[in-house]
Amino acid sequence: MSARLLPGGPVAESILADVSDRVRVLRDKGVTPALATILVGDDDASAGYIRIKQRQAADLGFVSPHAHLPADSTQADLERVIAEFSTDPAVHGLLVQHPVPGHLDYDQALTVMDPDKDVDGMHPVNMGRLALGLPGPLPCTPAGIEAILAHYEIPVAGHEVVILGRGATLGRPLAMLLAQKRPTANAAVTVVHTGVKDWPRYTQRADILIAAAGVPGIVQPEHVRPGSTVIGGGVRYEGRRLLPDVDESCAEVAGAITPRVGGVGPTTVAMLFRNAVSAAERATN
Repeated sequence: MSARLLPGGPVAESILADVSDRVRVLRDKGVTPALATILVGDDDASAGYIRIKQRQAADLGFVSPHAHLPADSTQADLERVIAEFSTDPAVHGLLVQHPVPGHLDYDQALTVMDPDKDVDGMHPVNMGRLALGLPGPLPCTPAGIEAILAHYEIPVAGHEVVILGRGATLGRPLAMLLAQKRPTANAAVTVVHTGVKDWPRYTQRADILIAAAGVPGIVQPEHVRPGSTVIGGGVRYEGRRLLPDVDESCAEVAGAITPRVGGVGPTTVAMLFRNAVSAAERATN
């Protein structure tokens, strides 16, 4: 058996088409949505991600003011720039490219940001909103995974979802998101991690298995229930080479699976822009 592929590209295209329409409405009202970006240091991969986001912003009709700080910038330097963008009424969304150099505290820096401008959905206030089921920017990768499941009409409500990984950017917020009472969620969610010795016992029974561990190749065919849906959310990079959590051989067991390249990534970026246009709409209204 070869699994049905669930590419993220068509899902992202649908999301971005909606974002483009909403940007057009704002511009017709005389409002140009602005997504500001901050990069600290000269990491090639991070700089590349910023360029991708800036190109996408231009294609959608956003302006994208940018601040590039040297690698030896202090915490105060970073927080000052965040505060400047946060208090600028012409800036609607704000992104601090992660990771930052090791001597800087990324989580502390986020607290300086206006939560309503947080397009990554990672501000403590927004994580609290998610936990309480209140409206607010959603973490992009979890929201993108829910969008993939909805787009391909994978049944979620009432089904068993197992998330392998408990990280703050993916596993934990995704568990909260998919447990909420909505037609595209409302699942029985179990979160396990590599500290659980018999974690395959959980993944082998899942209707939907979401790998979010950031451990290359951790999910092998014997960890997957035949016919289930497998979403590869966790990755690591070795230089520019992407190393996913889910081994490609799992496609011979799963009923549906995201591809090694072009799975969750495109939807993560699309959700960032959905958060950004929502922020511009809130500021305008």
